[in-house]
Amino acid sequence: MKIQMVAIDLDGTLLNSAKQITQATSAILRDVRAMGVHIVLASARPPRSVMPFYTLLDLDTPMINYNGALVYDPSTQHVLMHRPIPADVAALIVQRARKLAPDVLVSAEILDKWYTDRIDGAYQTETARHCQPDVMAPVEEWLNQSITKLLLLGEADLLTGLRLDLEKAYPHQVTMVQTEGFLLQIMHATTSKAAALRAVAAEMHVDREQVMAIGDNANDVGMLQWAGIGVAMANASPDALAVADYVTDHHNADGAAKAIHKIIIQGKVK
Repeated sequence: MKIQMVAIDLDGTLLNSAKQITQATSAILRDVRAMGVHIVLASARPPRSVMPFYTLLDLDTPMINYNGALVYDPSTQHVLMHRPIPADVAALIVQRARKLAPDVLVSAEILDKWYTDRIDGAYQTETARHCQPDVMAPVEEWLNQSITKLLLLGEADLLTGLRLDLEKAYPHQVTMVQTEGFLLQIMHATTSKAAALRAVAAEMHVDREQVMAIGDNANDVGMLQWAGIGVAMANASPDALAVADYVTDHHNADGAAKAIHKIIIQGKVK
């Protein structure tokens, strides 16, 4: 079956190390869009941090945010899916984390707003480099509502220890991904890019076999497995490489564009 949809991760996949989409990659995406292929951006980032790339590519599809905790359609400003962490569970996690590691940084994303009680320039997400918190106040003042994504930031070994402890304490309430050493992302247990991609494909009447997914990290593994064709970048993590049907070039060498050109335009998988 011909590929009708491509789901692409941003950081380490579509974006190069300068956090840019090259002209060569933009051209390939325009070519396949002209063929009727839908391009879906699938990221851990919030909508506000994905929108510059969405606008650059002139997309009209839903986007997958927060590793799948939110599916948002900018063209209609409609939330297609939202799977937040219940307020009581989020509060217990933060309480436990701060008891074990009092200095751990705590942030929360609620839909497209950022809440925190303090920031540290040594530990910043890509979004934090370009955006300021919407609310900076003691956690007790805002940790009384459902949380789209909870973030713990700090020294890598500290976060690894917290992740192991929290996974044992809350095995069925949340899912966790430590994609960068200093960042632990915590979402509702049913959250995944795979589940979100399944919802987007259904919304757009595209069969699983017609979907190609491209990614590079642990949070991409599920969607690489779910898609008809899963593509890992040459710079991908071992777990992403292990499940891929096809491995393309590095993200600094237009690897995503090369995979799209070969598989969709040329019709070759091997």
